[in-house]
Amino acid sequence: MDLASIRTEYLLKSLNVNQLEGSPLAQFQLWFDEAVHAKVNEPNAMNLATVNAENRPSARIVLLKGVDSGFVFYTNYASNKGHELAQNRFAALTFFWPELQRQIRIEGKTEKVSEAISDTYFLSRPRGSQIGAWASPQSQQIPNRDFLEQAEKKMLVRFEQEPLRRPPHWGGYRLVPDRVEFWQGRQSRLHDRIVYSLDDKGKWEKSRLAP
Repeated sequence: MDLASIRTEYLLKSLNVNQLEGSPLAQFQLWFDEAVHAKVNEPNAMNLATVNAENRPSARIVLLKGVDSGFVFYTNYASNKGHELAQNRFAALTFFWPELQRQIRIEGKTEKVSEAISDTYFLSRPRGSQIGAWASPQSQQIPNRDFLEQAEKKMLVRFEQEPLRRPPHWGGYRLVPDRVEFWQGRQSRLHDRIVYSLDDKGKWEKSRLAP
């Protein structure tokens, strides 16, 4: 396969800074609703990038589970990402929706959501996912698949005897943005890039970037 010859021409839409919402959260919601309506594959899938104490970056796909003052996702606090967010609260998110030829890049500082929010979301999950949160020592090395399946069986037995609650090592994070870029693919790689930046007074400013 000739990788250099793989290319797609972006022709669907344009992006005008004067037509965007005043808040990137409001603009995100508009684009997200369009992605859902367009039946984008897993529109809430996003790349989460973190940095550890040695300044080594790490990235993985997680799922967006809420938007309020920021972007909410859930994980094991003892996972690699959990350790890295404890060491460095700054992180970045990226959404890519190829069906709409759009990308959104989000930067900011993370915080844990309240225990009440984490409890509510955990109890809304399918029971299998709830059991999995107890059974899996996320990011830790395990000897084989059987180890995981045996841990699941033990938790199934345990929670036949007691109420199934959220593990203390599992919960939500919120990334509160201070910079959000909306990217719309355009012809000849002259893409539209509009960035929202939070100024010292907490006001959002919009500007256009060269592609």
